[in-house]
Amino acid sequence: MFKQICFFRKRPDMSMDAFLDYYENQHSQLSKRQGRAPSLPGAQRYVRRYLVPEKNPVTGEVHDPGYDCLMEIWWNSREEFEASQRIISDPARLPAIMEDELNLFASHVNPVCSVIEYDSPMGPEGEATRVEIVHGD
Repeated sequence: MFKQICFFRKRPDMSMDAFLDYYENQHSQLSKRQGRAPSLPGAQRYVRRYLVPEKNPVTGEVHDPGYDCLMEIWWNSREEFEASQRIISDPARLPAIMEDELNLFASHVNPVCSVIEYDSPMGPEGEATRVEIVHGD
């Protein structure tokens, strides 16, 4: 499994509610709205995690994390990830993506990282744990 994570900052004139609404209902559906093939073929999971700063228990202050959203995408291989990057950066598609991002992000300068993960055993007997994703109705 190969995982990508991107860090996004909303436009400063947008509320968090407007940012979340536009990302979920417009930007994440851009290829579909434009009648194009998906930009993320082979992606196994595509998740947006909207950040809500909380009080730091050590300082008692709320600190700005610098980003409003973490986007995560999982692929079966690095090759599938690289194929999607070629699709997104295709000169025929890129202008529409960049134009739509102006409605959403503070900048196009958003960090993109691959992720190497290690799990710590957290079970009561020191065993590995796992999270099961349950989709509600």
